Amino acid sequence: GEPFTKASGVKVTIDGTFPSSAKIKAMVDAKNVTWDVCDRNHAAAEELGQQGLLEEIDYAIVDKKKLRPEHAGKWGCGSYIYANVLTYNTEAFGGKKPMTWKDFWNVKDFPGKRALRKHIDGQLEAALLADGVAPKDIYPIDLKRALAKIKELKPHCIFWNTGAESQQVLRDKEVTMANLWNTRASVLRAESKGKIDYHYNEGSAWVGAWISPKGTKARKEVMQFMASSQDPAQQIELYKMLGNGPVNPAAAAMMSDELKALDPGSPANYPKQIPASAEWYAKNSAAALTAYIEAVS
Repeated sequence: GEPFTKASGVKVTIDGTFPSSAKIKAMVDAKNVTWDVCDRNHAAAEELGQQGLLEEIDYAIVDKKKLRPEHAGKWGCGSYIYANVLTYNTEAFGGKKPMTWKDFWNVKDFPGKRALRKHIDGQLEAALLADGVAPKDIYPIDLKRALAKIKELKPHCIFWNTGAESQQVLRDKEVTMANLWNTRASVLRAESKGKIDYHYNEGSAWVGAWISPKGTKARKEVMQFMASSQDPAQQIELYKMLGNGPVNPAAAAMMSDELKALDPGSPANYPKQIPASAEWYAKNSAAALTAYIEAVS
C-alpha cells in the first residue's frame, strides 16, 4: 500500500478482515461496496466472477506481460504464488526422506502421525497422487476416490484448522509429516535449523489473486493499484517477509540462489507442482468441502 500511495497520492486503507465470499456478495447485493480490492485466489475469482459479483480486470492498465498466461484471469489478477507442500521431521525416519504423497500415506516405512488440513484445497490432490493418479489426470478430481484414500489414512491423521495449528503439531512432534502451506513450512524450517524440512515435489500450486467487488467507486484506482503490485522488486520483498512467491516471472532473475531455492514460483520449483484448477474449484468446491468435512469428522 505505501509504495502505491507514495507514487500515486491515492491513500490505501487496509482492513485485515478475511474477505469472505458471503461478505462480498452481501456488499454487492446491498450496493454498499466498502472493499475496493481484496486478496483471494483464482478459484474464488472464478466462482465469484461467474456470479456477477466482481469487476473485470482492465488489462489496458494491468500488464498481462508481467503474468504467466494462466494467471491473468477475467476477474482475478495474479498477485503471488503459494503451495501446499509435504513437510516432515528429518529426524523421524532414520535418514529416509519422504518425496511423494505415496510416502506420506506409507505409515509402515515412514511411521508416525500425519496432519492434513480440515479443508479441501491441496488435500484432495495429495490423496489422488497417493492413490496412483498421474499429475496430468488430477482434474477433474474424482472426489469419491480422493475421500476413500483420505479415510484410509484417517486413523493416523490429525486435521488442522489454522496455519498456527499446522506449525504447532510439527513443533510438538505430534506428527512426523504434514501437508502445509509453504509459507508456514518455511518458518518451521528456519526456526528448527532444518530439522523440519519440505520440498515442492508434487506440491499443489495456488495463485493469490486481486479481485474487486462489483460496484466499487474506485475502479480505475483499483486497477492502478493492481498494476503497481506487479513490480518484481516489490514481489521479492513480499516473499522475503511472508514466503509468498513472486507471480511476475521476471522476479526470478533478480533473486539470490538462496531465495530461489525456496520460491514456489521459481523456474526450478514451479514445474514440480500441479497448478490448482480454478475452474474445478469454482464449480465444485462447496459440495466437495461438505463431503470432505463429513469424511474427516
